[in-house]
Amino acid sequence: MSNSSSISHFLLLPLADTRQLQLLHFCLFLGISLAALLGNGLIISAVACGHHLHTPMFFFLLNLALTDLGSICTTVPKAMHNSLWDTKNISYTGCAAQLFSFLFFISAEYFLLTIMCYDRYVSICKPLHYGTLLGSRACAHMAAAAWASAFLIALLHTANTFSLPLCHGNALAQFFCEVPQILKLSCSHSNLRELGLIAVIACLALSCFVFIVFSYVQIFRAVLGIPSEQGQHKAFSTCLPHLAVVSLFLSTVMFAYLKPPSTSSPSLDLALSVLYSVVTPALNPLIYSLRNQELKAAAWRLMTGWFQKH
Repeated sequence: MSNSSSISHFLLLPLADTRQLQLLHFCLFLGISLAALLGNGLIISAVACGHHLHTPMFFFLLNLALTDLGSICTTVPKAMHNSLWDTKNISYTGCAAQLFSFLFFISAEYFLLTIMCYDRYVSICKPLHYGTLLGSRACAHMAAAAWASAFLIALLHTANTFSLPLCHGNALAQFFCEVPQILKLSCSHSNLRELGLIAVIACLALSCFVFIVFSYVQIFRAVLGIPSEQGQHKAFSTCLPHLAVVSLFLSTVMFAYLKPPSTSSPSLDLALSVLYSVVTPALNPLIYSLRNQELKAAAWRLMTGWFQKH
């Protein structure tokens, strides 16, 4: 029997057993992370430099791109390092820092997606009140609330998780430090506090989910009531990217955490975790840029201006 005070490091799940596959996974992760850095970096730069994009929708999109960058930079570098050097170790403090950072960014992303849903709801269902309900101060307060709530959730989860005595070794069945995998190492009678905290956060997450569903029901009712086909197309063009990102994010996270234990396997858990922690942040910029002409034009001007200078 061991406890958390005697553990100096954890063992992460290797992405592959053979050296060739490890190097292949390194190259895949490198490509995905570079694509995520480029796409999210372009969105951040385009919104920050394009004064005509200083609107609530693009302000929240900039914040979303920051969470995607943070999520990628939290999980991928260590996985790439382990694949390249054929190691599995992560220090105890490194694991705690990775867990906190991942929870912080993924929670902030969920709250920001909820706020962006509210932005679309007000824009389409209450356009005359848009300037009042979503002024610059209100947007700043909502974004600050999202980041502060995410920080508090990450802090409580991390502190509570690493305060539990660990009785079942130090091997994690995941390529990064994650709450469910650390709970599997804890003593069976000592994780009631963590389960209580998860229940409270699950209620908060469910409230956000219900709000998103309710908002989109109202949005689609309003859009289908627009008499002109051009007006419907314009409304859908601003909503569909957000709906696609929300669906991709929620479907992968919910299936990963709510699937029956009988269907669980290391390979399935690994594939799902890669989907919501690596692939989704890389796809988000592509989903938004494909449907938003303003964003595409601003990103193109930014790239052509950079190439002309160099």
